[in-house]
Amino acid sequence: MALEEPKNYAALEAELASLREKNERLSTSLLSARKRIQDLGDQLDSLSKPPAYFGTFLAGHSADHSIDVLTGGRKMNVAASPYVAIEQLRPGQEVRLNQEMVVVGIGTYENAGQIVQIEMVLDPQRVLVRVHADETRVMRIGGKLVGTDLRVGDTYLADTRSGYILERIERPDVEHLLLEEIPNVSYADIGGLGQQIEEIRDSVELPFQQPDLYREHGLKPPKGILLYGPPGNGKTLIAKAVATSLSRQIAAGQSSAPAQNNTIWQSSAAGQNATPGKAASYFLNIKGPQLLDKYVGETERQIREIFSRARDRASRGIPVIIFFDEMEALFRTRGSGISSDVETTVVPQLLAEIDGVEQLDNVIVIGASNREDMIDPALLRPGRLDVKIRIGRPDREGALDIISKYLTPDLPYAESEIQAHGSAQAAARALGEEIVAELFTCTPEMEYVELTYASGKKETLYLKDFVSGAMLAGIVGRVKKNAIKTLLETGQKGITSAHVRAAVAAEAKENSELDQISDPEEWAKVNGRTRGERIIAIRPL
Repeated sequence: MALEEPKNYAALEAELASLREKNERLSTSLLSARKRIQDLGDQLDSLSKPPAYFGTFLAGHSADHSIDVLTGGRKMNVAASPYVAIEQLRPGQEVRLNQEMVVVGIGTYENAGQIVQIEMVLDPQRVLVRVHADETRVMRIGGKLVGTDLRVGDTYLADTRSGYILERIERPDVEHLLLEEIPNVSYADIGGLGQQIEEIRDSVELPFQQPDLYREHGLKPPKGILLYGPPGNGKTLIAKAVATSLSRQIAAGQSSAPAQNNTIWQSSAAGQNATPGKAASYFLNIKGPQLLDKYVGETERQIREIFSRARDRASRGIPVIIFFDEMEALFRTRGSGISSDVETTVVPQLLAEIDGVEQLDNVIVIGASNREDMIDPALLRPGRLDVKIRIGRPDREGALDIISKYLTPDLPYAESEIQAHGSAQAAARALGEEIVAELFTCTPEMEYVELTYASGKKETLYLKDFVSGAMLAGIVGRVKKNAIKTLLETGQKGITSAHVRAAVAAEAKENSELDQISDPEEWAKVNGRTRGERIIAIRPL
């Protein structure tokens, strides 16, 4: 019996260990089952949880910690949970309500809705918007737009159910037309147009500088200017230089004193909003064909937005130049369209903007065209595009002035040229004179076209009769390229007269090859030769 006790003891120990292991597995299973039951209970609770409501925040009342909300089309005043910070809510923001209509959470803003366009800012809380072509509504300003400057003509995202505009939406089809730039082109950068620059400064800058004298003489500044003439002669550069000049005058404070009481160019409020000592002017460069749209009314809408943006900028005392390039493409004579009558509504829209009841203070309309004969006469009458300045082709002196803007003394000239003329500056002028001499010769190599008039008389025109600022800039570019090629091929550095002669010859050859003339009358209009006897035939030489 004494020998069996240890054996029984060992068996009991093994059985105990087995039971302990089973107990641990059972405990683990029970804990897992309990957790699973709890998870299922939570899921059951969430599934049986009553629905939450969403509303739009209108106003908060800190006295009783209540909130005015719009939910389900009804305006209600509801209680807010103590955990909801009313002061952080903004009009138009979403809030979450429980079944008892208590605000228990804060949401975001609606990010989808109707696109609307502002037509009028009524007060700091409300705006008049156009929803559709035939529908306008008064809506409230909400979200991050509260306290910001809203511009008439801009497009916004609106929640039409709650009546809030919430976010500004960029319209690529319009924004690319309204690129506002502050040009850095001065009158000194323009060559060969001294008389035209003086005319445009008298028309634009003199009223800005001397408003009291204009008021004393009962004289109003022009509303618009037309720059016309053959292509490539600096019409766009002049318009940019006007904007730059006005900007620099404001920055220098030259016109700050008269601007305080200036009722000709700007209102007193606009003068107060201008930033003293800060250069500011805007140049809206509008390409005529860019405005054309196949949908009825779209072109007119874009014109309205352009002038709306300009008025917005000008109301702050900032001069705004609206520059219409290729003006004949958009504002051609009404009734002259062959396949379209778009001009019958586009031209009146521009006339309405220029003559409209809203005063165009600080807004200057400048048009450019090389086919002024195609522009509607109503635009060209006094009171609209008052000043008409012809930007003609440069003469010898003007051509040399233009070349001097591109062929500058700081360029690398050949040592032989510097030694021959004494300095880099003298070499630059001599090479410029050589370009002019080559271009303005009347040799057979420079013959361009032969004109035949209705009387039978014939006239030979040379390349000099078609010189433009763009052509001169291109010739100087060829000179520089020739110098680079010579350096790469032979190692000889510097611009020489040989490069000049080669550049002029290449330009003459290229122009003669590209000149394809099918309609003498149209050619004469484009090249500014409509005065005098009628041309019936043109033969390229």
